[in-house]
Amino acid sequence: MSEANELPPGKGPLIYRQSIWTRVTHWTWAICLFFLLLTGLQIFNAHPALYIGQQSGFEFENAILEIGAVNTDAGPRGQTTIFGNSFDSTALGLGLSGTPERPTFTAFPGSVTIPGYRDLGTGRVVHFFFGWIFVATIMIWFVASFINGHIRRDIVPRPSDIAGVPRDIADHATLRFHHGRSYGPLQKLAYFGVFFILFPLIVLTGLTMSPGMDAAWPWLLDLFGGRQTARTIHFITMALLLGFFLIHIIMVLAAGPINELRSMITGWYRASPGTPTAEGDRP
Repeated sequence: MSEANELPPGKGPLIYRQSIWTRVTHWTWAICLFFLLLTGLQIFNAHPALYIGQQSGFEFENAILEIGAVNTDAGPRGQTTIFGNSFDSTALGLGLSGTPERPTFTAFPGSVTIPGYRDLGTGRVVHFFFGWIFVATIMIWFVASFINGHIRRDIVPRPSDIAGVPRDIADHATLRFHHGRSYGPLQKLAYFGVFFILFPLIVLTGLTMSPGMDAAWPWLLDLFGGRQTARTIHFITMALLLGFFLIHIIMVLAAGPINELRSMITGWYRASPGTPTAEGDRP
């Protein structure tokens, strides 16, 4: 860099790290997943149980999760059953919420559903609306990221990334972050899992629950072991995406929220001191 563009002491260069396609799809996904999660909980409330396997007769006897309410000597209580093991979930708002005078018997309380009251029809309409936006955004991201090399450069882990995982785990555990041009090993593994496993899985299981798609693509039912099993996988996948989102927010706060947000709003990212500069970098 020229003398006029020398970096301030202790600061790395501003590098252009996130393309416009990455930034637009990132925020679109964030909005879509917010509405998909909360409307998904509204839809789940209509039948608060998950199953593995096919239906036996007219009833399901293979539930792995059930959320409801039971009567006790102390009055109604929320109860959640996981793999046959039940526990009182009233304190979590699962199965029973509201006030003793006006209890609400739903799996998830209205404070975390869209709409906030029981309305399956509206929940499904909003869910499908953002679901198709989500699918379209995935397709746009894959095409743009393949063309500009983002997938090859930043998402697909290389052997050197796998070898660097133990060191990266140690750095994250001690909150030592290196701000470079490319993602670290853990970032690559996490994003690869999200883009190439969780996103396709949640889309395909969502389609499997559609009778119309089952008629057009009957292989979906065979692939996921039936509509109810697909519903269970769909629910678990969203839980994993929620977990990724929470960890992502924690890492953003730990690594420097201003720098991370600037990167996802403007594309420019403040790298660590000593990061090699390139044409177009800013001091």
